Order: sequence, then C-alpha cells, then structure tokens
Amino acid sequence: MAPDDRAALKLRAEDPDDLAVISACLQDALVPVRDLAYDAEDRTFLLVANRFRWEGGLRRAAEEGGFQRTLCGLTFREVAAVFYTGFRRSDDGRILSLLAIRHEDGAVRLEFSGGASIRLEVARILCFAHDLGEPWPTSWQPRHDPDERV
Repeated sequence: MAPDDRAALKLRAEDPDDLAVISACLQDALVPVRDLAYDAEDRTFLLVANRFRWEGGLRRAAEEGGFQRTLCGLTFREVAAVFYTGFRRSDDGRILSLLAIRHEDGAVRLEFSGGASIRLEVARILCFAHDLGEPWPTSWQPRHDPDERV
C-alpha cells in the first residue's frame, strides 16, 4: 500500500479511553494559535492541527517512501468554558506543539510543549477528529526529549 492510500482519520471520543486514542493520533500536532476557536453560544471548541501521521508505524512509513503530515480538525462539544495557560490568544503567530489530550474531573486538558495548556470545562467527553484534505510528505520525524513530560 502506498502512503497516500491510507485512509483519512475519522474518530469520535465519548470516554477517557476513546480520548486516549485521539491523543495518541494527534501527538506532536502543530497547532497555530490563530486556528483555535470557541463558540460559547454553540458550546463548541475547535482547532485545526497539522498532525504527523503516526498510523502504520515509523518503520512502515520509512519503507513506503517517507513520513506524512495532514491537516486535522478537532472538535469538542458541550464545552462550558475554556481557559488558556502559558500563552496568549492574541499571539496569532505562535505555533503550539501538542503533547497530549487528557481527561480530568469535569474537564479535558490539551497539553502543549513549553508548559502551555488549554482546559475545557465539559459536561461530558464528546470529541471528533477528522483529517482534512490530502496528506503531504515530510522528512521531519518528531523526536522527544526523554525528560519532557507527556
């Protein structure tokens, strides 16, 4: 199978285990601050991420012609409030690197490198992840500092 033939990601999370799967798929996604949005009236938080395509494993990707990235839309429903830590929403040019998405009591936390995070107060977990458009090749493979908390 050629790398471009892999199916687009389309996932739904309704519990912490489901959310852990989405977190793993979006680990190392690059998220421009300008691509974060919260619609308080609709109680929806969404973002667009440039995600590394981890599916299939790194060895398989290398054997099939290289690594890929793609745009991915991430939507959370039933969000009562959003709190940003470690960055300002006005930093439109800043790009955050997603480390993990975790469920906490009454909240979902998106953790980014450098101590930045977004806390979503939620009535329940209801998250959707969906790839947008075609993937493109990249020679860059994410690497982690062994001391960095994930």
